[in-house]
Amino acid sequence: MKLMQLYASMKSDLQAIEDRMAEEVSSDLPMLSEASLHLLKAGGKRIRPVFVLLSGKFGTYSMETLKRVAVPLELIHMASLVHDDVIDDAETRRGQLTVKSKWDNRIAMYTGDYIYAKALTVITELDKPRIHQILSGAMVQMCIGEMEQIRDFFNVEQSVRNYLRRIRRKTALLIAISCQLGAMATDAPPRASHALYRFGYNVGMAFQITDDLLDLCGTEKAIGKPPGSDLRQGNITLPVLYALQDDRLSDKLLAEIKLIRDGEGTASSVEAVKLMRSSAGIKQAEILADRYIAKALKALDCLSDIPAKKNLADIARFVAKRSY
Repeated sequence: MKLMQLYASMKSDLQAIEDRMAEEVSSDLPMLSEASLHLLKAGGKRIRPVFVLLSGKFGTYSMETLKRVAVPLELIHMASLVHDDVIDDAETRRGQLTVKSKWDNRIAMYTGDYIYAKALTVITELDKPRIHQILSGAMVQMCIGEMEQIRDFFNVEQSVRNYLRRIRRKTALLIAISCQLGAMATDAPPRASHALYRFGYNVGMAFQITDDLLDLCGTEKAIGKPPGSDLRQGNITLPVLYALQDDRLSDKLLAEIKLIRDGEGTASSVEAVKLMRSSAGIKQAEILADRYIAKALKALDCLSDIPAKKNLADIARFVAKRSY
């Protein structure tokens, strides 16, 4: 099944999640409602809710139960984006003005905090303390990952291992627990929830690596922001780390990164993107993303052969090859 067909087949359940998210972030304070709904209305892949719903198929499927998992997970993701855009001084996301750009940094920070808080109110509707513990633990790790990214801005000496640990915390964990908690909420066997966690973790790692590749190789129309945004913000991603290992390219690339760091961003970032697109770092990062997808697919082997298993595999393959 193609991805769009899969989303179409889940349309009513995904709409129920969309409606509940809108309901949760609405407020009696008009500015808070408008700012909170701004990113929600911009849309998105909703990959975390999709993973929650598909993983719930391995237990006793209940939309009322799964909404209480899918909604908070997507709200947490959204809140992190609102905060990220402040840290990154980003003007656009998904082709729309960011909250911080449309309002200001103060409104954006409190909007993100508000969305985080609303996410927690929803998850507490589930009388499953272990789910609460896993979710709160992942949120802690996300914050650590974000702090690690700030610490390593323009750090060209960081290792690939540091990068992988950072994206595990920033991105992969939330996707991993989307799969795990969807299964746990519907009382799927522990073996299934463990396998789904491994699947989600590996898809999440590939997802972030692919995001970092798209930032260098994608078009502004496709990715909703100018190419090279990560470099302009000082975020040294996997393909850049690989390219810096190439003696033929490293000196030129280091010089452009230094210019960006010193405030000569636009021209230097354009040149750095050109260098990156011709580097072996792109292919090396693609190879690693493909390895993570292979591990994700392997994790599905022990699951029951139901349609959701094939759907998950289809999404994993899409993640590795996506262009937006």
